[in-house]
Amino acid sequence: MTSLWDDLDSLVTSPSSFTATSGERGTVKAKANFDAGEDVAALKDAIEGLGTKEKTLIDILTHRSSAQKQLICEAYQEATSRTLVEDVKGDTVGDFEDLLVALATPPAAYDCHEVMRAMQGAGTSDSVLIEIFASRSNKQIKALTDVYLEETEKKLALDMRTEVSGDFATALLLLAEGERDENTTVDAGKAKEDAQSLYNAGEKKWGTDESKFVEILCQRSIPQLRQTLVEYKNISGKTLQQSIEGEMTGDLEELLVAIVKCVKSVPAYFAERLYESMKGGGTDESSLNRIMVSRCEIDLLDIRAEFKKLYEYSLHSAIKSDCQGDYKKTLKKLCGGKDD
Repeated sequence: MTSLWDDLDSLVTSPSSFTATSGERGTVKAKANFDAGEDVAALKDAIEGLGTKEKTLIDILTHRSSAQKQLICEAYQEATSRTLVEDVKGDTVGDFEDLLVALATPPAAYDCHEVMRAMQGAGTSDSVLIEIFASRSNKQIKALTDVYLEETEKKLALDMRTEVSGDFATALLLLAEGERDENTTVDAGKAKEDAQSLYNAGEKKWGTDESKFVEILCQRSIPQLRQTLVEYKNISGKTLQQSIEGEMTGDLEELLVAIVKCVKSVPAYFAERLYESMKGGGTDESSLNRIMVSRCEIDLLDIRAEFKKLYEYSLHSAIKSDCQGDYKKTLKKLCGGKDD
């Protein structure tokens, strides 16, 4: 696994998922000749008839774009005076229910609800916050914070301050502003300067100046950081990821490593997260759902390719052997091809 993240060849010129627009590398595309009324009639029949027709729910919710599903939700509420999400919750159970609800929820609202869930109860689920804020674009982060404000009448940043602390909080709150530099022009001199600053703040000194890592990794543009990763390896002989793993611990280490991985390759980062969610005895269904749903219109084709390259078996076969019933059927539809 280390070799994947150590390889910086062609990093500066490879495409980035941060700039991908919906539909380009996703497995779920907008349906041609889409008719919201037709879909609503089929969904009503599936839900209101004797016994829920799961196949109809799966087929519609895995073969329409987010924009089309929102039109379906609006038309469904108009026709029934109920929300589709409420009816799905009433007619399905468990992981299958959670997955269908996620598919019927707008992407920004789904991200927002996952952040809320991560902050609820005793202890914060930091790994969920790390995954979302390390991998989302400025536009996606601003959209989820807008939903948070709309639903809670509070600012997400203010609520997050009560949940996290220290350098980890500083880093997470910087990311939550959604203000990462988006300039696509790389300043090679600045990349060398930043690489040297990171080396001086970590490997070169006794103790680590975490604030320098936070400042650079949470604010520089993706192309700029890619060049910085290359320069850092030239200066230190190690990758920045190796240095962070050697110098830091806990949530801050996990967050900064996630940022570095996403700068290098968002699809490879998610392939690794998917593998982690299904390896061993149990399955982390909430992570599996979140990644499959949030990436199915963006870069799931690339995630599938990275998964196969990393683990020498397909994402499709991992889902097939790890999941059951209608839940498995739905995930397989989202996954698309078998890559065998």
